[in-house]
Amino acid sequence: MEVIDRKKTDAPARIAAIVTELEAELVVVGLPTGLSGRAGPAVESQRRFVAELTDAVGVEVREFDERFTSVVADRGLRSGGTRTRDLKSRRDAVAAQVMLQDYLDATKPRVIDGDKP
Repeated sequence: MEVIDRKKTDAPARIAAIVTELEAELVVVGLPTGLSGRAGPAVESQRRFVAELTDAVGVEVREFDERFTSVVADRGLRSGGTRTRDLKSRRDAVAAQVMLQDYLDATKPRVIDGDKP
């Protein structure tokens, strides 16, 4: 998984290149929601980024709640023996993986008794 630093890279252009390379049909980005479930202070900046990204990638862009993903990432990394000084460099990639898995779990079709998937 590639972590793209929006401060150092033209993130929409890089993501557009990845979308083209992988023939992706959807991009999922984190929504910085507060612990209460309400929009956090970074949401306005995120909305502008999503608008730029949507224009650049040519596929659907969906936002998904990213609450607790860094906490889950830290716990997993620590339990796996990652040293404290190495946590930050790995946290974003693992948190993104957690968020994507949460998104996939939340959007997968549900099977009800007797139904076929």
